[in-house]
Amino acid sequence: MNHISVKVDGTTYEDEVEPRLLFVHYLRDHLGLTGTPIGCDTGNCGVCTVEVDGESVKSCSILAVQTDGSTVTTVQGLASDGERHPLQDAFHEQHALQCGYCTPGMIMASRDLLAENPDPSPDEVRDALEGNLCRCTGYQNIVRAVLAAAAELRRRKAPPAPEDGASREVAPAGTAATAAQSDTRGKKASV
Repeated sequence: MNHISVKVDGTTYEDEVEPRLLFVHYLRDHLGLTGTPIGCDTGNCGVCTVEVDGESVKSCSILAVQTDGSTVTTVQGLASDGERHPLQDAFHEQHALQCGYCTPGMIMASRDLLAENPDPSPDEVRDALEGNLCRCTGYQNIVRAVLAAAAELRRRKAPPAPEDGASREVAPAGTAATAAQSDTRGKKASV
């Protein structure tokens, strides 16, 4: 048995674990955090994606002992003060799930993308999620959800709009914000 100390979703856990225990099994069986599903156990599907020390990791591809001293965020740790994370809201609002099995991994991989690129293009979203499989949705609504969450996260970080009627800054040409601003003809923006 090996001793580990790992902070998961804000709580520090001290445990004795078998050296061969996969981290996904530690989360589910030892900590009772069943929001991280088990998919393939081979790292192919991405449903078990979590954040370890700020990096997106498939939890079936690492051992629990490898997380000793780490800080981990699971999909269950994204909510803050009783409010869902914008990605969780966007996945719900954009109907980016059907069976929901892949959703935790999609959300966590998307969070990693948005931490590195707060204004991704649809192709950049698709590239970032290519290691996460969904057998139900066809991905279009997932891409829409990630783009909607990105816009919401940028809005939350933006300075307040001037109240005196002064002009507002316009996003640089070619960004998702510009496309949304310029699509005034009533047709859907392509995703």
